[in-house]
Amino acid sequence: MNFKKYIPILDWLPNYKKEWFKGDLGAGLTVGIMLIPQGIAYAMIAGLPPIYGLYTAMIPQIVYAIFGTSRQLAVGPVAMDSLIVASGVAALAQIGTENFIEFAILLAFMMGFLQVVFGFFKLGFLVNFLSRPVISGFTSAAALIIGLNQLKHLLGIQIVRDNKIHTLILDAFQNISEINWLTFAIGAVSILILIFLKRITTKIPAALVVVVLGIVLVRVFHLEQFGVKILGEIPRGLPEFTIPKFEKNTLIDLFPIALTLSFIAFLEAISVAKAIEIKHTDYKISPNQELIAIGLGNIVGSFFQTYPATGGLSRTAVNNQTGAKTPLAAIISGLIVGVTLLFLTPVFFYLPKAVLGAIIVVAVYGLLDFSMPKELLTYSKRELIILNITLLVTATVGIKEGIFIGIILSLAMLIYRSTKPHFAVLGQVKDTHFYRNVNRFEGLLNISDDILIVRFDAQLYFANVSFFKDKLDEFVTEKGSQLKLIIIDGESINSIDSSGIFMLKDVMNKYKNMGIEIAFSGMKGPVRDILDKSEIIKKIDYSNCFMSIQEAVDVFEDRKKNKEIEVKYFEFINQTNR
Repeated sequence: MNFKKYIPILDWLPNYKKEWFKGDLGAGLTVGIMLIPQGIAYAMIAGLPPIYGLYTAMIPQIVYAIFGTSRQLAVGPVAMDSLIVASGVAALAQIGTENFIEFAILLAFMMGFLQVVFGFFKLGFLVNFLSRPVISGFTSAAALIIGLNQLKHLLGIQIVRDNKIHTLILDAFQNISEINWLTFAIGAVSILILIFLKRITTKIPAALVVVVLGIVLVRVFHLEQFGVKILGEIPRGLPEFTIPKFEKNTLIDLFPIALTLSFIAFLEAISVAKAIEIKHTDYKISPNQELIAIGLGNIVGSFFQTYPATGGLSRTAVNNQTGAKTPLAAIISGLIVGVTLLFLTPVFFYLPKAVLGAIIVVAVYGLLDFSMPKELLTYSKRELIILNITLLVTATVGIKEGIFIGIILSLAMLIYRSTKPHFAVLGQVKDTHFYRNVNRFEGLLNISDDILIVRFDAQLYFANVSFFKDKLDEFVTEKGSQLKLIIIDGESINSIDSSGIFMLKDVMNKYKNMGIEIAFSGMKGPVRDILDKSEIIKKIDYSNCFMSIQEAVDVFEDRKKNKEIEVKYFEFINQTNR
């Protein structure tokens, strides 16, 4: 067995170069410092105490560094997955309770287990069922929900925690008169600082800057006495080894959200990892191994009280930009978080929640996708409808419902397209051997009265055989009584199922009785095999199978000329002396 394939650290660590360490160290320190406020903030989104965000920022990424194929991917808590955790687990237990925490930890194990299974069975392709418009609509809705949930921290008012934007907006409007202006000022200034620092440089951990400033302001001026909400005590120490509580009913209840998370988290990670991979030539991403690595990170993490984690875009970008060469950078980041857990958690006691709200708002703003709707408006209005429906359902009904509806609509559109694929009548480009769609080049093509050339741009299977047959009948009717030959160009037909075979046999019998021949051109090898085994080729004769359309046309024209000669000299050819 090739252990390096499944444990990539065995590949890169023995070949580690001294000159890489400076980059790994700098990147590891930067991302580790960046992870501390992010971990705390994202734990708030998930409805968990801050300490669990730090646990999740530590364990999964160290495990990923051992098994992952990306050398720059930074694994840990992320905003969108945290929101899914909160919405999914909140249906089973009240946020902040022991049961809620236990379920969130169990969810990490279940998500990780599913990812490992998908990876071992090479099922990474299943993520393709989440189309880009669905993802765009879902992430934009998630960003809005996350952002609106931070209003209570940014404004210092009481707002019910919810995953429906209309409820959040209405509640915020009703309580706007209770705004704490000092809290609002802290949040607003923090947002401005975060935006400013991100624009001028990525090397400065902007989140840490506002965290430090916020703590200092509260500590020096005792702002908590003026209604500014602070984080409070965070337990000190590394996470203890605990076994998640496995209960049959809980496993069943959590399974849908675990399945959703396993796909969403993998999609986030693989998208980021592949985007970074393009910039490097010394390694190759393996999607299925990535599933296993992220899954193992969550499984191992769940025994150390972590909630679901995956690769984060902002952290990975910073990791790459600050010089990370290998996963050693991720290990260093994890150790930084570990040192914080051991010695520095009391420092965050006076951290204003408005600062954390600002960090979250700026982070999730990047999830809002403005470009996709604009692009779809120009070339795919159907997909734009899917995007908008996914967004609206996610934002107003629920996250699971939004994803489910989006996937169903995507599959429905796929099925619809496959039932009515592109089916074109072809004509000859003058003075060439090229054949093109007569509707796209009207008046520019040579079209024979007695030959119908068609091209079917899809697989021929049970869902579209009726469309093929009906459309072909239309084309034949339009041609009229002079039609003698139908050429089916198979360049774009990748496969034919049994329904397609039976339909072709019916079509051939029908047109044979009408005195119309059928020929095939450009059929691919696998399709020819099926036609041969089903005896369709035998039925039409091998002499009617051609490499190209032009060859089929030439043979037909030669036959027609020979027949004309045969008719002209019939009495001489058939003359005999008895």
